[in-house]
Amino acid sequence: KVTRRASARIAEAAFALAATRPARHVTAVHKGNVLRVSDGLFLEECRRVAAEFPEITYDEVLVDAMAAHLVRAPERYDVIVTTNMYGDILSDLAGELSGSLGLAASLNAGAEHAMAQAQHGSAPDIAGQGLANPTGLIGSVAMLLDWLASRGARGRYAEAAGAIASGLEAALAKPETRTPDLGGGASTAGMARAVAISLGT
Repeated sequence: KVTRRASARIAEAAFALAATRPARHVTAVHKGNVLRVSDGLFLEECRRVAAEFPEITYDEVLVDAMAAHLVRAPERYDVIVTTNMYGDILSDLAGELSGSLGLAASLNAGAEHAMAQAQHGSAPDIAGQGLANPTGLIGSVAMLLDWLASRGARGRYAEAAGAIASGLEAALAKPETRTPDLGGGASTAGMARAVAISLGT
């Protein structure tokens, strides 16, 4: 359900994230010209939160136009905030634009709990073949560790998240440690092993 509280919470999360990034830019994606009640409510909360962050650039784009803009000029955007259905569609598009759906990490973060998962799901069509790109799942673990760190969890969660992200970058930089979807020859386990080696484990 699209509620005022849920819309406010996701908008607050988007602006808090944008405040930590160099571009400091939030784009709200909607279909408020047609779905005036639900998307209208979502936009009201995005605009209210935007007013609290005057240092962050804020704009709004219709979801159908956004699909075209992401293909034509993805570099124009930084943090995109939207409702569940549009986000599900656009995140697949963005994953493929980055090189492979297997690269997309994901975190379902609630007020008290979070669940990490690869954005693409379980990929049953290639199960057991060693073809799946583990980047999304490993990156999701890094996102979960960052979330735990932001919640004041004890330990070196943020440091571990950064190390995992660096390990992924190192593995992706070499053709021999990339999976076939990225033009490499490594298996799922081979790429995961390369990340682990970079972590010293």
